[in-house]
Amino acid sequence: MATRVFADGDLARLREFPEISREELFRYFTLSPADAAFIDPGRGRGPADRLGIAIALCTLPWLGFVPDRVVGAPPVAVARLAEQLKVDPTEIGSYGRRAQTRTEHLRLVARYLGWRSAGAMEFKELDEFLLARAMEHDSPTLLFRLGCEYLISARVIRPGPVSMVERIAHAREQAQRETYDRLAYEFTPARCVELDALLVTDASLGVSRLRWLSTGPVEASAAAVRAEVDKLAFLRGLGADRLDMSVLPAERRRFLATMGRRLTPQALERRDPQRRYPILLTVLAQSGSDVLDEVVALFDQAISAKFGAAERKMQQELAERGKSGEDRQALLDDLLTIVTDPTVADEEIGALIRGEKIGWERLRAALAQAKPRLPRDHGRLAALDSSYNYLRQFTPAVLESVRFAGGTAATELLIAVAMLRELNATGRRKVFDDAPAGFVPTKWRGYLDHARKSGSATAYRHYWELCVLLGLRDGLRSGDVFVPGSRRYADPATYLLTADQWKPQREEFCRLVGRAADPGVALAAVVAELQAALGELETVLAEGGGPVRLDEESGDLIISPLSAEDVPAEAVSLKAELTEMLPFAPIVSLLIELDKRTHYLDCFTHRGGQATRSPELNAT
Repeated sequence: MATRVFADGDLARLREFPEISREELFRYFTLSPADAAFIDPGRGRGPADRLGIAIALCTLPWLGFVPDRVVGAPPVAVARLAEQLKVDPTEIGSYGRRAQTRTEHLRLVARYLGWRSAGAMEFKELDEFLLARAMEHDSPTLLFRLGCEYLISARVIRPGPVSMVERIAHAREQAQRETYDRLAYEFTPARCVELDALLVTDASLGVSRLRWLSTGPVEASAAAVRAEVDKLAFLRGLGADRLDMSVLPAERRRFLATMGRRLTPQALERRDPQRRYPILLTVLAQSGSDVLDEVVALFDQAISAKFGAAERKMQQELAERGKSGEDRQALLDDLLTIVTDPTVADEEIGALIRGEKIGWERLRAALAQAKPRLPRDHGRLAALDSSYNYLRQFTPAVLESVRFAGGTAATELLIAVAMLRELNATGRRKVFDDAPAGFVPTKWRGYLDHARKSGSATAYRHYWELCVLLGLRDGLRSGDVFVPGSRRYADPATYLLTADQWKPQREEFCRLVGRAADPGVALAAVVAELQAALGELETVLAEGGGPVRLDEESGDLIISPLSAEDVPAEAVSLKAELTEMLPFAPIVSLLIELDKRTHYLDCFTHRGGQATRSPELNAT
């Protein structure tokens, strides 16, 4: 069983001393006076025994166990202990030739340090710990490391690696059974049929529904938005939006969902129901929120793409407009030259403009080149109107399938969204007379006013609908509008402590920050602090010439820039010295070294389910 997790070579290394870092050397292999007295009681122990006991004394807190081959301890650690004990480091070669000696010394060291061997109670507590961690993480190597850290914190001597791996395997099996038991109420016969149907190839799609749900869009197009809306409708038909998976830890849910998306339908079919159904149910629940987020994100991206194209189009038109207006600009310069010339009488200005200085022909040519005045946004919304029919290919479906909510700042916008949803459902073309427009920015209101004055219901509908869609996009980005059931666009208030959560923490928080828990007392203290600060400001202003003063002419408040504090030369020198001591490490090498020490990459899975390309790099 152990060899399924660790190879024979890995198991052998787990029984021996690993490499030791400089920090570990100084942290664990430094003897206190009490340690030295324990090691050398004054009689009965030779140099080899003292050095061997010292290694066991320092190794137990470091590794959580003492390897059988004490003579295999890192040479730097042996040398450091030998120096402290004033013995020859080579004496370690003759230590522990009798196993009974090593066992007796380990017993003495454990009793001195307050450690104990693992018994029935300790194994029971370890199994409970491993089960709790296995519900969060399924990686055997990670569970092995967490188990070792737990034993060290509990001061329990670690059993052999084979025993640890067997208990980890048992904990993983228990976690699988516990997962199924917690979700058993969901696995009705009808639900199991629906979950199994996800693995069957759908004739209309050409792939299984599971693969269809796991395949995301490649572009923000109208077709992609409609496809995601279809997924959302399918998931809601299965009740994915109503599934409560809170009985499982978040890490467990993430692991099961990742496994479900990585494995093929055939591989999932071969798994027994107790393992297959929790995976499929988690994928279903996870897809419910993921697809909802994807629909809203594609809605944002598709609208922004067309609005960006409209902006680029208007920038090009403005550039052309500027080029074609050069003659009119030159005419304006000549007109200003005549009008502002003090030597030209007022009654002569008209004759000069129409006559020899400019002439009728030039004036008529400039008048023929005149173009309509641009609105406040320079025509960007009008340019976006050319994409109105494209936007109509997906925006009604998004508004119908997604429910939006928000705070008071988005009240009018949400009313407008509800009205637009009703217009789409009923096929009505004219906007309701009481449709709100207060959410429309000033730069776009001119479009609505002009369309209303001209009596064009179609133009008003277009511009009002575009304003609603753009306002909804901006509201989602700012957080004024949120989507119930979404993770990416969730209500910002959900990130705050509720009143019930805050109540037990309030006293402790106020004590830590030095504030009164009574709001009346706290407000009075703030008012007193403000009055004191205002009094100091009045004194500074009255004196004048300070860093804060009033301008004598305008009466404006002038605040001078703050002067920087001088940094002592000793601090500069110390900083430079410390900087030189820091080794240069490329980021890639640093990540690889960090993984060797912590194995943090074991928590990651290749996004395509492929094997890693290099044994030294576990993730790509």
